[in-house]
Amino acid sequence: LFTEMEDRLDIVIDDDDVSWFHAEIRTAGGVSHIVDLNSRNGTLVNGKTVEQEVEPRTHLADFLRHGIGLTGTHLGCEHGVCGACTVLVDGQAVRSCLMLAVQADGAEVVTVEGLAPETGGDDGLSPIQAAFREFHGLQCGYCTPGFLTSLTQLLMENPDIGEEDLRKELSGNLCRCTGYAGIVRAALAAAQAYKEAAASGMGGSR
Repeated sequence: LFTEMEDRLDIVIDDDDVSWFHAEIRTAGGVSHIVDLNSRNGTLVNGKTVEQEVEPRTHLADFLRHGIGLTGTHLGCEHGVCGACTVLVDGQAVRSCLMLAVQADGAEVVTVEGLAPETGGDDGLSPIQAAFREFHGLQCGYCTPGFLTSLTQLLMENPDIGEEDLRKELSGNLCRCTGYAGIVRAALAAAQAYKEAAASGMGGSR
């Protein structure tokens, strides 16, 4: 049922099987919209295209862990508080326990398994991963994937961050082991590496 009202076109579909539905809609104002209920854009996960049907209620974290076996993403509080499940979606750190898998359709998702770039150092680690190893920024390691992904975005965007501001930013990720000292030292050391990468024109590299 199509109902045109001024500059808006309302669509009501009364059919259990709408996989066929695809239409180009022009409103009274001439604005064109594509509606495709069978759209499969695919999602880029760690550089690889993933296409898979999921239930609408499935969280991105569950899809990553149980759907495609990327268990480096950890689930802690499942309320978006602890930060253990943080991944990068289109370059932004997000809580994958609060995001639905279907919301990532067409996006680029990077988990801790995908942080190390193909052009990484001899050890195959990204700057923040290498710094965590060098400065012992972890103990049990459960929170570590969330810290690594969060810091990747933060340091790529602001490699000149000072310790005070860094500690404020880290307050969104909880660690019950380290006391944060090693994490802060690692992050400040990695910031220098990201700064040098930005100066050399490689700022987009994780």
